[in-house]
Amino acid sequence: MTKMTKIAVSALLGLAVLSTTVSADAAKGQKLYMKKMKSACGFSGAKFAAKHTVDEWTAIKDGGTFPAEAAALCGGVKVKDKHAAHIVDFAIEYASDSGNVPSC
Repeated sequence: MTKMTKIAVSALLGLAVLSTTVSADAAKGQKLYMKKMKSACGFSGAKFAAKHTVDEWTAIKDGGTFPAEAAALCGGVKVKDKHAAHIVDFAIEYASDSGNVPSC
């Protein structure tokens, strides 16, 4: 392989790995909810996610108001920005009209 081909393959591999780490993950959001929010909220992740529909959670995510919404639902719990994307994706995945039920 030429030097240029090696660089191109390395760049593609790097982009593939980077793109998977940047995207939010519902499974990670479920774990974060269980670890960081469940005790403060006082109810399971299924009840938390069922507070809104998929469209409502998506609007909350797009509006950037998830930390405020989580605080309103869970008695003032503070959600770090780095965790918010994962937890809101968990809420979207298991929203009241999604038909999915989490195991927490």
